[in-house]
Amino acid sequence: MSTTTTPANHQVIAVRPVRARHFVRLKLRILGNNFRGQGWRIALFILGAFFGLWFAGMGFLLFALPGLADNPDVAMTVAGFGGGLLVLGWLFLPLVFFGVDESLDPARFALLPLHRRTLVTGLFAAALIGIPAIATLIATLGLVVTAGVLGGWSAAVVAVFGTITGFLICVAVSRAMTSAFATMLRSRRVRDLAAVLLAVLAALIGPVQIALTSTAGRADLDSLPAVARIVGWTPLAAPYTAGIDVAEGRTWAALVKLLIAVATIVALLWWWSRSLESAMVGAASAGPAATGKPLPGGAVAQLFPRFLFWTRRDRYGALVAREARYWWRDARRRSNLITIAVVGVFVPVMVNVGSQGMVEGADFDASPTMLSLSMLFVGTLAAITLANQFGFDGSAYAANVIAGVSGRMELRARVVAFSLYIVPLLVVISVVLPFFLREPGWFGVAAGTLFASYGAGLAVTVYTSILGAYALPETSNPFAINTGAGITKSLLSFVAMLASAVLGIPAVIATALLGDVWLWLALPVGLAYGVGAALLGTYLAGDVLDRRMPELLSTVTPRR
Repeated sequence: MSTTTTPANHQVIAVRPVRARHFVRLKLRILGNNFRGQGWRIALFILGAFFGLWFAGMGFLLFALPGLADNPDVAMTVAGFGGGLLVLGWLFLPLVFFGVDESLDPARFALLPLHRRTLVTGLFAAALIGIPAIATLIATLGLVVTAGVLGGWSAAVVAVFGTITGFLICVAVSRAMTSAFATMLRSRRVRDLAAVLLAVLAALIGPVQIALTSTAGRADLDSLPAVARIVGWTPLAAPYTAGIDVAEGRTWAALVKLLIAVATIVALLWWWSRSLESAMVGAASAGPAATGKPLPGGAVAQLFPRFLFWTRRDRYGALVAREARYWWRDARRRSNLITIAVVGVFVPVMVNVGSQGMVEGADFDASPTMLSLSMLFVGTLAAITLANQFGFDGSAYAANVIAGVSGRMELRARVVAFSLYIVPLLVVISVVLPFFLREPGWFGVAAGTLFASYGAGLAVTVYTSILGAYALPETSNPFAINTGAGITKSLLSFVAMLASAVLGIPAVIATALLGDVWLWLALPVGLAYGVGAALLGTYLAGDVLDRRMPELLSTVTPRR
């Protein structure tokens, strides 16, 4: 038996513990590496920083003006409602539009010996580094000016602690919500329930807004500070109203509100840590394996879902079947479908009903033009989901490049598969909303504008998906985006939506000018316009895709 001796001059090197600052440095290094050799990313980052600072300055003035005007009631109203809306924005906007920056993918740390507390605090600290977060903090610092003018330095100090804790609540609630909802979407058992619950909540937004509009029209504005004080005792606005409480002589209330804020942060981080482990593993329990006899027809027949029985069994049909399965099973794509369902429900209700309000039981003052305008927004929003359709595939798109799939066939198959889920939703919206407005004769206007704007939007987004594609992070969180990609995503969505609206606006103009004649012509003309625009867009963009396949694959492949 042999023994091993340790040299006398051997030095034991102590392992340094991992701290939150290491995660921050890692994110900054990843940010710098992503910008290296990517001039367009640097330009977009500068543009995003400019707009972020502009919104931060406007928010700072909004929160500081009540103090400069020496009006405590207005200060409490602005702090209560403004702070609450800010937290709600951080809660819902990442789910619906922008996602969350997850440059530090939790799955990358799964094999490292890191404690859960270290991982959560490190990822949370890294999440504080970003344009939206910094803009939010700068905007809410206006409350420090208000509290300092109204209550002196003590109120200003408390307001500083309040804005910082409120800022931490904003970031923590976005992380906890997106992580938890991502875990739900990965579980196929609860995806339908999640979609139904979101649709119900979205449907309630319209009636709630109507009720609030009606109440605000009859309510005394002097009661708003009292309502804001009530909101100030909730986690939404407690930290933001603490400095105003000190200025009004209620120091005990400020201390209690700061304790509420700290407890909220701890609870949100604990909630995030529960779902973070699932994100690190990268999968949720899918339940027991299905048992029973295999489907007849072999592997080819099993590739095609039953509702695609009409699709021919060739390369085109296989592409449609693959994309249809991806849109139903992939969590990131499914989250976009749910977003369309949610926004498609409450936007038309808000535009056609909520903007008019309810006064003493009067009828809704809706019009075909307003209905057509709201349908234009829904149709273009549905289409821009494909603005980065190749980014969903990532490196898997290499299979299509190697197989030599033609660009026109590729785009047609992707549009058809996506439309299998979107078109039924558009039909339901165009049928339900006119009946809800008690104007069933407006069905043609609603459906015609929807299909016209949707087809025009598809013609634009197939180009955007080729020329403006960007890589998505390899993570199980469907709401995750890389550093800088959030700006790209928002700008691409804005440009595609603007171009789609321009192409779809003739339907709205026709509704306003032709009157009752257009009620009969809107559906066939709008349907023909939308189908023709989509076919023309895929035909022309197919040639562009054939020339740019290698560049597109390189663009959508995540950089490790």
